[in-house]
Amino acid sequence: MTPAPRLLSLATAVPAFALGQAEVTERARRLFAGRAAELDRLMPVFAHAGIERRYSCVPLDWYEKPHGWAERNALYLEHAERLLDSAARSALAQARLAPAEIDAVIAVSTTGIATPSLDARLIGRLGLRAEVKRLPLFGLGCAGGVLGLARAGDLVRAAPDARVLLLVVELCALSFRKNDVSKSNIVATALFGDGAAAAVVSASGSGPALGAAGEHCWPRSLDVMGWEVAEDGLKAVFSRDIPALVRRDVRDVAGAFLARHGLELRDIDRFICHPGGAKVLSAFEEAFRLPDGALADARGVLRDYGNMSAATVLFVLERALRAGRGGRLLVAALGPGFTAGFQLLDAA
Repeated sequence: MTPAPRLLSLATAVPAFALGQAEVTERARRLFAGRAAELDRLMPVFAHAGIERRYSCVPLDWYEKPHGWAERNALYLEHAERLLDSAARSALAQARLAPAEIDAVIAVSTTGIATPSLDARLIGRLGLRAEVKRLPLFGLGCAGGVLGLARAGDLVRAAPDARVLLLVVELCALSFRKNDVSKSNIVATALFGDGAAAAVVSASGSGPALGAAGEHCWPRSLDVMGWEVAEDGLKAVFSRDIPALVRRDVRDVAGAFLARHGLELRDIDRFICHPGGAKVLSAFEEAFRLPDGALADARGVLRDYGNMSAATVLFVLERALRAGRGGRLLVAALGPGFTAGFQLLDAA
């Protein structure tokens, strides 16, 4: 039998500026004051977000001034490279591999535009081989961490000797738009943070085994989540129906995925869910009929880092593995499309 892909290492990184939620709340109230008719009704989202602190690649005062698309994207490129460099070096050190031993690199990000892509920009910076295979993934949003891990497993199954470096970075906070008083922008301001993760996947070595992966894209759901491109940057799109959709559909969608691989939800020992927000986590708990505390790692990451889009679920997985939470894990996240992504891991 072909050996299973394994997660040899997993590392995370955040930028330098820590933003306390209380400070962000007061700054947002002052910036939006007098311009949002529903401001008093919307501001409680900051207190109810389940977040105490987030990290940003720019200081809080940066958000006070207007910034155009070109400036935002230049900052994205600078800081995305820096964070991925840090996370990748940690992941390679954990796996006891030199950069030149990596055969393929996957780069996942949806919060900026990079051409040449981020993986190309990291070749020289990290010292990867010139002939390394590259797979940039854009547009997956919050589902990108799960689906990037799944693609890494696919590459290893296709080439069992390959060592794959997965890079995930999102600089969500750069999307803040001070003149946008829409509900989606205010919710994004309450939730978003910046962060990166890196992992090494290979069939040679020890670590949790990657099992089956899958995804489900809801029909006629393109307006549920995503970006709109505005003159001054990317504008967040959120539907208020996301928690309801999770409660209504995710159990059946996950159950159908597991059934295709001879499993049931009762066969899952631990759920590693993307913390898109406190309400989304509560909806996951209801959908999977989980006891109190089952998603403590996800709530802890949300509290300490906010929603970092694709990178966030890998922060949750890292926290769970470091705590020795083994067994059969189901890693799950939701993203634009509207899409659910799943990855099974055997961490016994």
